[in-house]
Amino acid sequence: MTTRRIRRAAVAAALAAGVSACSAPGSGADGGGESAASVVIGVSTEPDTLSPLLGYGKDGNSKIFDGLLARDADLKLKPALAAALPEVSDGGRTYTYTLRDGVKFSDGEPLTAGDVVFTYRTVLDDRTNNTAKSELDAVQDVRAAGDDKVVFTLKYPYAAFAARTVLPIVPEHVAGKQDPNTGSFNTRPVGTGPYVLSNWSKGEKLTFKANPHYWGGAPKVKTLTMAIIPDDDVRATRLRSGDLDGAVLPPNLAATFEDDENRRTYEAKTYDFRAVTLPTANKVTGDPAIRRALDAAVDRQAMVDKILDGAGSPAYGPLPGDDPWFTKDIVRPHDLAEAERILDEAGWKPGKDGVRVKDGRRAAFTLLYPSGDKVRQDHALAYASDAKKAGIEVKAESATWEVIEPRMKDDAVLAGFGSVGDPDFGLYTLLHSSLAGDGFNNMARYDNPAVDEALDTGRRSQDPAEREAAYDKLQRELVEDPGYTFLTHIDHLYVLADRWKGLTTQREPHEHGFASGPWWNVEDWQPKS
Repeated sequence: MTTRRIRRAAVAAALAAGVSACSAPGSGADGGGESAASVVIGVSTEPDTLSPLLGYGKDGNSKIFDGLLARDADLKLKPALAAALPEVSDGGRTYTYTLRDGVKFSDGEPLTAGDVVFTYRTVLDDRTNNTAKSELDAVQDVRAAGDDKVVFTLKYPYAAFAARTVLPIVPEHVAGKQDPNTGSFNTRPVGTGPYVLSNWSKGEKLTFKANPHYWGGAPKVKTLTMAIIPDDDVRATRLRSGDLDGAVLPPNLAATFEDDENRRTYEAKTYDFRAVTLPTANKVTGDPAIRRALDAAVDRQAMVDKILDGAGSPAYGPLPGDDPWFTKDIVRPHDLAEAERILDEAGWKPGKDGVRVKDGRRAAFTLLYPSGDKVRQDHALAYASDAKKAGIEVKAESATWEVIEPRMKDDAVLAGFGSVGDPDFGLYTLLHSSLAGDGFNNMARYDNPAVDEALDTGRRSQDPAEREAAYDKLQRELVEDPGYTFLTHIDHLYVLADRWKGLTTQREPHEHGFASGPWWNVEDWQPKS
């Protein structure tokens, strides 16, 4: 199926006669009543925690929580728990927010400025196991000014700070009585969002009910269930059988739903990319010539065409090609001859079995990818095939994340990254040497002083031209010294029952399923008459 056919938002594959007579779990045969107010969505993964103190919902759109600000369909910032956008003073070092009147948590207790202060201070506390706290590095202090004002003081002007305040706010009167790392709040959260978690069957589903205290008004969708179905084929089968109202699907399976009159396919453009980490500790992947040769040998366009069915684009770096910060002239062709030249000049000579050798070491390494992820598996196999043509042996191996994580220091991983909004959001955690080996931050343990300098300039400067020059330099440096082999940017595809009005998609980050997708604004959906 071509991208054009996807973009038509064509409705998905017709149900068999016996199945079409049944109602999906939330559809309601007559389109009305209690069942029509329920939606069941199939997603591939479940979160480890539902606590924003540990990173849940940090990019916004959590259905349980709200931030001071939120993003609209075009990713523009808008007030949420704040009554208006912040007042900025002191040359960009002070941000003052006034809270919206009358907001309550789902337990009926009022939101106060103290809850906002507690949330940010806990996230920034070194004792809190939040690997995203570097995103708030600019914060020097946060304090309450009465019950309805919150003042942030920054260490330095941070141009993108307002967008960081989509961070969900938690109630101090609940979470403050617990250890943020181990407390029950992680699985029994209380928030101000449109929905309340009513049940979590680990590995099976999460069910959310409409929050009766929601400040934005009562949602028409009264029950939202996220069914955890890791296998892509099983999600498609359950969607086709009527067991689901909607599902996240890879392109090849979304294509099988093309002609259904009862479902629609939605495509979301994204910042989501697939890349191979090239650990510096590994004697092969840490070799600059190997890295540059792999960058030249990989056929990105073939991956888009054959693996993504056209629903994506080649990745020449971490930013998508249509992003305003993308450096246009770093686009480079698939060039096997150039890959061979690089290896020859670096002393990697073909061995008897076709695998190159240097100083007695074979140009061979293991590439791990998560079990059950067909899209990553196909990328890994295509990457191995391209590398083999240049004389580099890549052994693709599936494993669970529990197996992959302790091996990331030495073995390559077919990884996924990408954050929406400002380039600082996705690039700093991916590349800055200070975050090398910090969980899933800088998985390749990349260390390039020029890139660090560009990242620091991009984060701290208020001058748009200076920031643009910094990110331009960074992208060019990644071509000369790649710590990752960037492969593809991936469009996200969703197939849903055509029963509601108001469904749209945003430009999405790598993470999707619970927050992103057409249900990013499910509280605003209206039933079709």
